[in-house]
Amino acid sequence: MPSRSTGPITQDWEPVVLSRRKPKSAALKDSKAVNQAIRAGAAVGTMKKFDGGSNKKASTAGPAVHARKLDESTEPAGFERVGAEVRQVIQKARLAKKMSQAELAKHINERVQVVQEYESGKAVPNQAVLAKMERVLDVKLRGKTHNNK
Repeated sequence: MPSRSTGPITQDWEPVVLSRRKPKSAALKDSKAVNQAIRAGAAVGTMKKFDGGSNKKASTAGPAVHARKLDESTEPAGFERVGAEVRQVIQKARLAKKMSQAELAKHINERVQVVQEYESGKAVPNQAVLAKMERVLDVKLRGKTHNNK
């Protein structure tokens, strides 16, 4: 049998924490956590970032060029629009088939606005849409010649 100690028996009422995770850095930077630490009297360190919030290094780099100038120099100024010949061929072929813009849009599974943009010349040419129009209207819209078949 185990022997008992002969001394007085006492109980330890201190809480035992088995696992406590360190707070994450985002939680430490939270304004509520900072204010709570200040109220508790804990040491709170602040650090000012050198040149924080400014873009001085980029402007004094010399050969560095602004992003806008880079974009303008490498990309075209505007997108290519549907040509006048293609617009006229679409309109003539649609009218020859006695279709409205809404009917053509329904046949090619596009919105009416797409057909309107192609016929007004505001659309950026999409090869898939042009192929659908060619099939429905029986005309050639892509390539060098824009004549009826």
